[in-house]
Amino acid sequence: MRRADRLFQIIQILRRASRPVTAEIIATELEISRRSIYRDIATLIGQRVPIRGEAGIGYMLEGGFDMPPLMLTPDEIEVAMLGAQWVARQGDPVLVRAAADLMAKIEASVPEDLRPVVQRPAGVAPPRLRAVEDSIDMVALRAAIHAGHRLHLTYRDEQGRETVRTIWPVLIVYFDNARTLAAWCEMRRDFRHFRTDRVVRAEFTGERYPERTPALRARWRRSWQQSAEE
Repeated sequence: MRRADRLFQIIQILRRASRPVTAEIIATELEISRRSIYRDIATLIGQRVPIRGEAGIGYMLEGGFDMPPLMLTPDEIEVAMLGAQWVARQGDPVLVRAAADLMAKIEASVPEDLRPVVQRPAGVAPPRLRAVEDSIDMVALRAAIHAGHRLHLTYRDEQGRETVRTIWPVLIVYFDNARTLAAWCEMRRDFRHFRTDRVVRAEFTGERYPERTPALRARWRRSWQQSAEE
């Protein structure tokens, strides 16, 4: 690996980490010595890359650092194309168009020697098992999730019973044969999941719910994990 590529990879490792990363971990991933990592970190700091930390404790990349766009590796192209293929087959119409645009942009931007990775990938996303018609505006729903806004929902369960809920939408879970909205239900005082094709009516209130969205999402993940372990 060229040293310039190695310096870039170190930045990428630090960028994706949420806690200090030791030189040993970086050296193991890049298959080089810790001494080389120490030298490379010193070089990056000398080039004004905002890395903080020290040997034996770990390193972190400070927020706000950015670099000009660099070429994707073949593996990264495979990942992007596979993910875009899946969304193109499983997503709602807006995301399907966005996935198609992304794949076209990737194909147009990669150099000629990497075109086969795009045009003839080693993997392919599975076909959609069945068409699911969302009965809720998915664009507005994603906007409400990002904004942390309440929804008034009329929902019909699999037995055909309708209930009216006020919910705090957390995220959309994309299964192979359905899309499900994970949300905190004010009536049940707990997390509930709602199939997007079973929504009868949805009112987007524009009102913020009282909890921070990242904290609510973390609570949902813990609840999901506990349910999976039971």
